[in-house]
Amino acid sequence: MASPANSFVGTPYWMAPEVILAMDEGQYDGKVDIWSLGITCIELAERKPPLFNMNAMSALYHIAQNDSPTLQSNEWTDSFRRFVDYCLQKIPQERPTSAELLRHDFVRRDRPLRVLIDLIQRTKDAVRELDNLQYRKMKKILFQETRNGPLNESQEDEEDSEHGTSLNREMDSLGSNHSIPSMSVSTGSQSSSVNSMQEVMDESSSELVMMHDDESTINSSSSVVHKKDHVFIRDEAGHGDPRPEPRPTQSVQSQALHYRNRERFATIKSASLVTRQIHEHEQENELREQMSGYKRMRRQHQKQLIALENKLKAEMDEHRLKLQKEVETHANNSSIELEKLAKKQVAIIEKEAKVAAADEKKFQQQILAQQKKDLTTFLESQKKQYKICKEKIKEEMNEDHSTPKKEKQERISKHKENLQHTQAEEEAHLLTQQRLYYDKNCRFFKRKIMIKRHEVEQQNIREELNKKRTQKEMEHAMLIRHDESTRELEYRQLHTLQKLRMDLIRLQHQTELENQLEYNKRRERELHRKHVMELRQQPKNLKAMEMQIKKQFQDTCKVQTKQYKALKNHQLEVTPKNEHKTILKTLKDEQTRKLAILAEQYEQSINEMMASQALRLDEAQEAECQALRLQLQQEMELLNAYQSKIKMQTEAQHERELQKLEQRVSLRRAHLEQKIEEELAALQKERSERIKNLLERQEREIETFDMESLRMGFGNLVTLDFPKEDYR
Repeated sequence: MASPANSFVGTPYWMAPEVILAMDEGQYDGKVDIWSLGITCIELAERKPPLFNMNAMSALYHIAQNDSPTLQSNEWTDSFRRFVDYCLQKIPQERPTSAELLRHDFVRRDRPLRVLIDLIQRTKDAVRELDNLQYRKMKKILFQETRNGPLNESQEDEEDSEHGTSLNREMDSLGSNHSIPSMSVSTGSQSSSVNSMQEVMDESSSELVMMHDDESTINSSSSVVHKKDHVFIRDEAGHGDPRPEPRPTQSVQSQALHYRNRERFATIKSASLVTRQIHEHEQENELREQMSGYKRMRRQHQKQLIALENKLKAEMDEHRLKLQKEVETHANNSSIELEKLAKKQVAIIEKEAKVAAADEKKFQQQILAQQKKDLTTFLESQKKQYKICKEKIKEEMNEDHSTPKKEKQERISKHKENLQHTQAEEEAHLLTQQRLYYDKNCRFFKRKIMIKRHEVEQQNIREELNKKRTQKEMEHAMLIRHDESTRELEYRQLHTLQKLRMDLIRLQHQTELENQLEYNKRRERELHRKHVMELRQQPKNLKAMEMQIKKQFQDTCKVQTKQYKALKNHQLEVTPKNEHKTILKTLKDEQTRKLAILAEQYEQSINEMMASQALRLDEAQEAECQALRLQLQQEMELLNAYQSKIKMQTEAQHERELQKLEQRVSLRRAHLEQKIEEELAALQKERSERIKNLLERQEREIETFDMESLRMGFGNLVTLDFPKEDYR
């Protein structure tokens, strides 16, 4: 289905609302042709589409924002009204398809098959009669010029005025019915003069009756020009203005034959209508170019907005990618730092373990060396004591001369054995004491090493947890900085987008106002041109009316002359002959006085007629000017109101976008702060749990070590322990 809007580029009256909104919002489908079909039905019914008297720019706003148009008259059937309303659903999804329309009652109803054919034939007959009417007018003028030579200018102007008025009325009537309504978009006020086909037939019939007598007179009195002998010569531009030739030559006849063969295709447009449409087409190009430029501007604005949105989206994606990379880099660096710290702590623990093992070994060696030294000193002391005891016993035995020598030897041997046994016991006791001292001090040293290892573990876990907390705080500060930078970028992008949108709307409104002002100037120029034509035509009309008054004056003079002659004859008959001279002079004076009065009345009538016609013309033109100014002012006010509404809606949209952005930013910041609090709480919980687990494990290790020490008989070693530090 072809949309009428596609046939009349630059005219928005057939456009569907989504086509107009598509210049800003997106795409549309084939449902726009269904809308155009409904508008075409209204055009066929009411002889013009809706909003046709309005400027194209104002019509765009009305179509997009107002309700769907309907049939104004109540003379149409309900099925036709439902069909039109069905086609003009405002929401495209509710609008029917072509298949659904074919099942409508209005389409499936019974109807005559030759309606369009009969209508076309009636139109063609009316066009043919109008062409013949114009031909007879031109033939009459030509016949008068060839017969009488140059006519009196007043008579010629009068005939031209009469025939021109009749012809213009016929052609305007037909043109208003057969011309496409969009052809007169630039003159919206002319659409009110559109007439029906029946009016065309009536007017053409009346003109034919008016011209019938003249045609009969011409045909009866002239043998030079015949109806079948006329030839229309058209110029190369195809304007279709007929130029009758009184005596066509052979070449002219061949051209006419060629023209008739070329123009055998039937048409429902008269020649003068084609000429007028060609002239209107030139004016239409300006409106078409204006509307095309407006659409092109809207599409360009939409492209600019889309391009800016894509650019801002790419900028935001790049910004978020940069922030994401920064977060990933920070996470990787934190992980690497923790790994380095863990390796460092393991190295420290291993180093401490090696140092502790070396210290323990050194400590053991020191104890063993000291004990060995003590044992050596003890043994030397025992040897000295043994010698002293041995010498003392020998002296005692030598002093005792009464005891036999053998007994002395036995007593000395026994005393040596006792002394050696005592020294052996003392040596064993010393070794036992040294062994206990060695084991206890080694145990104590191990406990001290374990406590020192615990301190190192506490220091390591404290360092690790502090490192994690520092990294988390740095991460949180970075996230807050990212959120602030993202917020600044979002506000800047929103401001840029809204500024461009407002600039484009301002430019669009300025273009619409310029187009409206240009439209107003064009309407004023057309009205001025019309008034100029009326003023040019006024002298001919005044001259015709003056001739009519003059004719009435001449008729009155003739009647008075007849009455004067009759009265003179009667007076001469009834009066003596010697009084005839006096009576004749009296009657002549009376006739002169009455003729002078008639002449004065004639001049007064002429002056009053001219004054009244001029006043009537001035008043009519002034009324038309006032009506046009009022209409243009209303259209301008309506356009300003719609532009203000669009501006207010845009500002409200911008306010909503700003509020939405503020809500999104505040919600994102709240989520970020909540996330920070949760992570800090989780980190603190992890810190507490790990320290608690470490202290509990270390406490269990110490208790186990002490219990083992008690079982080994070393007693309580806590007094030698270092005080613990509370790391909570």
